[in-house]
Amino acid sequence: MNLALFDLDNTLLAGDSDFEWAQFLIGKGVVDREVQEARNIAFYDQYKAGTLDIHEFLTFQLAPLTRHARTELDAWHREYMDRHIRPLIGEPARQLVRQHLDSGDLCAIVTATNSFVTGAIAREFGIAHLIATVAAVDPQNGAFSGSPRGTPSFRDGKVERVESWLESLGLWWGSFAESFFYSDSHNDLPLMGKVTTPVVVDPDQKLHRHSREMGWKIITLR
Repeated sequence: MNLALFDLDNTLLAGDSDFEWAQFLIGKGVVDREVQEARNIAFYDQYKAGTLDIHEFLTFQLAPLTRHARTELDAWHREYMDRHIRPLIGEPARQLVRQHLDSGDLCAIVTATNSFVTGAIAREFGIAHLIATVAAVDPQNGAFSGSPRGTPSFRDGKVERVESWLESLGLWWGSFAESFFYSDSHNDLPLMGKVTTPVVVDPDQKLHRHSREMGWKIITLR
């Protein structure tokens, strides 16, 4: 059995699901356009530079979830999937996932974006396992607290979360004949260093340079 791990934003998606969720909320008039877009640009610049404070970002990004009932958020999310996400899923990405699923590989999406935003996206790809930053909720009513629960799935946190997930299944890295991780970002180098076959997808400049030095395979899903 092989293991296939997929980053989501700018890898399987031709865009960023967090950014698109913010744009959707702006379009609904739920958040202030000027403030939201300025902060999003600043955080994205930090992400590209490798200097993002994930906890500061999550405090900002999860805050809108706390202001609305879960039923309303769920209804909005269905609209968001139709208008913002499905147009970002190309056939090459769907084919790549199907190839691994049809081969019987254990597949998971591993993303820093929170599980509320990304859960339905994983299901859209037919991937049963999602390792995402967990947005804490009240178990009684599903309301979001505005804080993450546990280790955010970002940089070294992705390695920690994947290893905990494998352990929960009675598995470890050595359980697989081959392990793959597909990503576009240099922020994912810790997890790419753990698999037998890192695959670089439409990479950022830093990852492209590193992958050329390492001789890693580079592909496009666009």
